[in-house]
Amino acid sequence: MKKQIENREDISLLVNTFYTKIRANTEIGFYFNDMIKDWDEHLEKLTDFWETNLFAVKKYKGNPIEAHNKVDDYFNHQISSHEFGIWLNVWFETLDELYEGENVDTLKRRARKMSTFLYLSMFENRSKA
Repeated sequence: MKKQIENREDISLLVNTFYTKIRANTEIGFYFNDMIKDWDEHLEKLTDFWETNLFAVKKYKGNPIEAHNKVDDYFNHQISSHEFGIWLNVWFETLDELYEGENVDTLKRRARKMSTFLYLSMFENRSKA
């Protein structure tokens, strides 16, 4: 039986395990490796994001839409739904590998909604460029 996601430490393990896989991914790893200069800081920020998202604590400070639009601009608008699909599949795989329970389902659902929203926002941003 796997563990439930219960606290920040669980989120931190999830985020760190997930981004280790993402960084090594031959199809999308370069997007992250080219843009992120301080991985320790980034992983802490993403842990804040998911902890805020799942447990409603007020830790995350940032603008995901702005950040993702900046990445899309940097890569000349070549990011597609394919890349978001890879990201989601690795997220789901990592969740299932480490944990079970209601919070796993919640994080899958929220990641799916967030990825759709971010992709649509990037698409809209392209028309303004």
